[in-house]
Amino acid sequence: MATESYTLPVIDLHDFPNELPKLIAACEEWGCFRLLNFQQLLPATLMSDMKAVVKSLFDLPVDIKRRNVDVIPGSGYWPPSDKYPLYEALGFYDMSCRADVENFCSQLDASTHQREIIVRYAEAVHELLVVVVEKLAQGLAVKSENFGFEEWPCQFKINKYHFSPESVGSPGVQVHTDTGFLTILQDDESVGGLEVMDKSGDFIAVDPWPGTLFVNLGDMATVWSNGRFCNVKHRVQCKEAKVRVSIGSFLSGPKETMEPLPELVDNDHPRVYFPTTYEEYRKLKFSTKLYSGEALELLYASNSEK
Repeated sequence: MATESYTLPVIDLHDFPNELPKLIAACEEWGCFRLLNFQQLLPATLMSDMKAVVKSLFDLPVDIKRRNVDVIPGSGYWPPSDKYPLYEALGFYDMSCRADVENFCSQLDASTHQREIIVRYAEAVHELLVVVVEKLAQGLAVKSENFGFEEWPCQFKINKYHFSPESVGSPGVQVHTDTGFLTILQDDESVGGLEVMDKSGDFIAVDPWPGTLFVNLGDMATVWSNGRFCNVKHRVQCKEAKVRVSIGSFLSGPKETMEPLPELVDNDHPRVYFPTTYEEYRKLKFSTKLYSGEALELLYASNSEK
């Protein structure tokens, strides 16, 4: 088993601003890191309670799960398919919007207890996402209050992988980059499978590490940082015949235009990307089927010089 703790960066939320240089280096070199000491915002008991709720939601009859309809493509129920026969997901568009959270709970006939856990979890993780992205702004010496991070939509998705003895060695989810800005993943505490690509093109196993969160950057963060931050490629592989469950929270980006930070553009560092919006870029990415970040090349500012 790979010893992930010796390779991937680890960021201690209690040790800021000392961790700022390490955080920025992690975003530049890896595009991901493990996060420690966040429990003041997201308590361990809430994480445990939420994982129990997630497992119970996946045990619902299929006809109830199908009520979880998309707001944007991919934001609702994903049944196992020919492309992803081992994968199933539920979700909703914006966990920062109480109406979206309540609608999700109503679609799935959530009990009063389940609804309370889901609401508390959504509020806690959204606050944590905003805190982390504010640290990124601080590390780049830009003013976070100029961006309204707390207003950015934040997609919520729970994932189940039906791994069996016959599926060992096969993919759960293919290689991709996240389209949005920042992802916080509450991974399975005991079943591995997540792998990230390093800059040499090798895949590194992200082994289970209870009591931590996995954080990664997506394509919008690469645009925002003028190419300075890495949008990490990752995948899920079936390593053992066990059901694997994870909870993903995806900070998309502003509803308005996303463009490289002016502070990171100068004569020595020319603008890399044209401005875009999350929605425009997401449509571009899916229409071109360039799922591993290659669609960003279509936004190169240098293309206008050809």
